[in-house]
Amino acid sequence: MVNTNMLSRQPTELDYADPSKFLFKCNKLPKVEFFTTQVNLPGINLGDVVIPTPFKELPVQGHTLTFENLQLQFMVDEKLENYIELHDWLVGIGFPKSREQFSSFRNRNTNSFPGDQSVDTGSATTVSNAVGVQQMYSDATLTITSSKNNPSVEIRFSDIYPVALSALNFDQQVGDTTYLTATCDFTYTLYEIFTL
Repeated sequence: MVNTNMLSRQPTELDYADPSKFLFKCNKLPKVEFFTTQVNLPGINLGDVVIPTPFKELPVQGHTLTFENLQLQFMVDEKLENYIELHDWLVGIGFPKSREQFSSFRNRNTNSFPGDQSVDTGSATTVSNAVGVQQMYSDATLTITSSKNNPSVEIRFSDIYPVALSALNFDQQVGDTTYLTATCDFTYTLYEIFTL
């Protein structure tokens, strides 16, 4: 039997999380940030191992975490600039026409991470911009704000890259004006949650 002291288990924060109180920032997607309307905090799954016995099978904790994709929905601007940002990133990774698409995208994106400027340390070695495939990734931050719009929790995603971008459906039979939205799925190495 579990013994608990009910007074010591009372919550100190009685406000609920508001799903509209968030900010999403991605270093490689400055034009998408402003138009972001929806983003998820991806789920995590820890698998288990089942040990067979002559009676009941016994579940044991697994050791590998599986992270769901980060999904982002945004309003598409009139010139499709934010959609093109993501489209070009995907084309740069997949280079459907030639390998030059990969290298030109990598060369255009030397500031994927904050503080990537070259630094002369005064020694024989110089710390420079990211090289190789590192420029194909970016970091992102999802900031959850309080009911008073003060940042309260920050979720930091490491090494994100897009894996899917939804289609845009144009339709002249729509009666009321509805604006185009697009959805993008990202994969990442890891995310960490920090209380501010």
